[in-house]
Amino acid sequence: MDSTIVNLRSKLEIYKSLSDGGNIADCPVRDVIQGLNGKWSSLLMAALAEQPYRFGELRRLVPDISQRMLTQTLHDLQRDGYVHREVFPTKPPSVEYSLTDLGRSMFGALHQLILWAELNHDAVRDARAGFDAAQG
Repeated sequence: MDSTIVNLRSKLEIYKSLSDGGNIADCPVRDVIQGLNGKWSSLLMAALAEQPYRFGELRRLVPDISQRMLTQTLHDLQRDGYVHREVFPTKPPSVEYSLTDLGRSMFGALHQLILWAELNHDAVRDARAGFDAAQG
């Protein structure tokens, strides 16, 4: 038997036993990954891994993102502990965003996924096109 399946089954049983009511929705892996699953999260994390940015700089860097979505995504990343928001007492007040230690530690793994996605984007698109064509 494949040890990966055995390990996954064991982990899932552990996750169920640790949750209220044995619900797999409380899986720690899904819970953490869900926060990075947003359309703009990985892009903003990559930007903040380079340097801290002010809100307006991020908005100009990613022109396709709406102000509301930028605010929401930064808020979500801040809530998960990946991003630090610092308000400077200027007139008007300015805000700068940077990665926290937790955000920097997570970005190493995310960066590997980003590199893989860049290298394999064409193959994934080809696979999707082949699948869609076979489905009719």
